[in-house]
Amino acid sequence: MRVITGTARGRRLNELKGFDTRPTTDKVKEGIFSAIQFEVEGARVLDLFAGTGQLGIEALSRGAARAVFVERRSDAVKLIRENLALTGLESGAQVVCGDAAAYLGALRERFDIIFLDPPYADDLLERSIAHIARFDILSPDGIMIAESPAEKELPALSAPYRAAREYRYGRIKVTLYRRDREETT
Repeated sequence: MRVITGTARGRRLNELKGFDTRPTTDKVKEGIFSAIQFEVEGARVLDLFAGTGQLGIEALSRGAARAVFVERRSDAVKLIRENLALTGLESGAQVVCGDAAAYLGALRERFDIIFLDPPYADDLLERSIAHIARFDILSPDGIMIAESPAEKELPALSAPYRAAREYRYGRIKVTLYRRDREETT
């Protein structure tokens, strides 16, 4: 697992031991960042279910202004901080140890990019997508990237949110949701 490009290009990131965390593969990460490459610079990023922090770190390396990493496991939070230090990207980062749903419920800011890659076994992804739309924390023209098993059907959202695109990488599917800008009259 490495940072693909940007200021921390080529840096190897530390990984958690065991099978409790499923890091995004380099192939999937390259696909995600290829799809959003023009939207990262200056963005406010939320890496929910951050695991090792690799998606938020990649965004910071590519010029995101700020990234918030939310992870409930204390060993993963420690690892995210280590990976931020390894890459020299601590200044633009905030690491939160806590439950994703509780964090979303208390949030009072909006993000330009939200990464969602929760454990596949639960319905955390569907609940998180619904929370984000209900609390409306995605900026106008913002993008939400949801990683799931290829066969999983993700929810449709009502305006101003919409599913914009799906990409498949073997057994993994990446769904991009967008929040449209409100029309002004």
